[in-house]
Amino acid sequence: MIVFDKLWVTMKAKGVSTYALRERCGIDSKTVRRLRANENVETKTLDKLCEALDCKIEDIAEYVKK
Repeated sequence: MIVFDKLWVTMKAKGVSTYALRERCGIDSKTVRRLRANENVETKTLDKLCEALDCKIEDIAEYVKK
C-alpha cells in the first residue's frame, strides 16, 4: 500500500499549505482528499507535487505492507 504520510511532513517542513499546492500546481481539493486518504492518484500528480515541493518521490510517498 502506498501512503502519503511523508507528504504532510515535507509540506510542513517547507511551509507549504494545501492551498498553496492547489495554486502552485493545479491540484484540486478532490485530489488532496485522495492523498489524505492514501487513495490512488495519477503519476502526473506525484510529478507535480515533487516539482512544487522541490523534493524526491521518497520525500512524499512510501510503500508499506498491509
